[in-house]
Amino acid sequence: MGARWADFQYEIYLNGMNGTVPRLPTDLTRLEELAEHRLGPGPVGYVAGSAGNGSTERANRAALERRRIVPRMLRNVEERDLSVRLLGRTLPAPLALAPVGVLSIMHPDAECGAARAAAAQGVPFILSSASSTPLETVAEAMGDAERWFQLYWGSDREVTRSFLGRARAAGFSVLVVTLDTPLLSWRPRDLDRAYLPFLHGVGTANYFTDPAFRAGLAKPVEEDPNAAVLRFLGLFGDAGHTWPDLAFLREHWDGPIVLKGILHPDDARAAADAGMDGVVVSNHGGRQVAGSVAAADALPGVVDAVGDRLDVLFDSGIRTGDDIAKALALGARAVLLGRPYAYGLGLDGQAGVEHVVRSILAELDLTLALSGHASPTTLNPSVLREGPN
Repeated sequence: MGARWADFQYEIYLNGMNGTVPRLPTDLTRLEELAEHRLGPGPVGYVAGSAGNGSTERANRAALERRRIVPRMLRNVEERDLSVRLLGRTLPAPLALAPVGVLSIMHPDAECGAARAAAAQGVPFILSSASSTPLETVAEAMGDAERWFQLYWGSDREVTRSFLGRARAAGFSVLVVTLDTPLLSWRPRDLDRAYLPFLHGVGTANYFTDPAFRAGLAKPVEEDPNAAVLRFLGLFGDAGHTWPDLAFLREHWDGPIVLKGILHPDDARAAADAGMDGVVVSNHGGRQVAGSVAAADALPGVVDAVGDRLDVLFDSGIRTGDDIAKALALGARAVLLGRPYAYGLGLDGQAGVEHVVRSILAELDLTLALSGHASPTTLNPSVLREGPN
């Protein structure tokens, strides 16, 4: 039997006998509003912001809410196990913390606080290459815990090669390559404040500490930080990458490679043909293409196309345990959780992230049990019905 995530429920009730209540809401949909109230609209605005008028983010939520779970009765769910096999390893639950950059704008502990929380709860932490903290420092904070490295695939091959070497040396076991950000989208919430954290040197730690990046500067970062920022902006994305270029990443990374940002079945097939180990069905949480298809609506087509050839993961819109159950029923092996843990970090540091992880997995555990499932492996599309939003 795996971890009993639902025990967190009784832990909360028992603490209540001593007059102690949770420091943060257990309804994770309330975290954004609370974080904005406490932290101000600046940092939360960047994390919460979406492309265009936010239509894609709203569609993500609507697509999950439209699908309803059909519970089954008189099934033995006394012994439950949320563990899953993913990318050749066993995870205690079908959850990883998604790559979220510039976390120092949310809390001084930044990525290290979130990474320690993930390690404490046994879920993988995916470090963004746009982190506020060098990857080696984050790796040290995690000890031997499961950690993956996310790559924004830029235009400088030497910097990319250096990043991959550093990540492997620091014990990152899976490479997650974000494909949907060759350019930044039109984000009015940031544009109206003329705010991009990278221009202030936030989210550039891996670059500014990288020997290949520093070799391309006329002066050290410390002497001319503005020139370093401009070099970062010049190589951050690359709109010229095509499928054959994946061979370069495979050449320089000997572990699993997962492509993030896949929405079309043909792109999923191309990933499988290129020898990739997994894909994340994702629209970047609605942050890149305004008017995009909802990620949950794209998920079944991708699973049908390649679910027997590689591992399919999911993100974009996950806020509750039942959201996770629905994504798993649609064919995902696991989900990535993003904004909610960033809000938890901003509100209460490492403890806030742990609260978010424990809350959503307790809710998932209870949702499965009350629906007649002792394991995520028994979920399939027949578990769901579609109804009005």
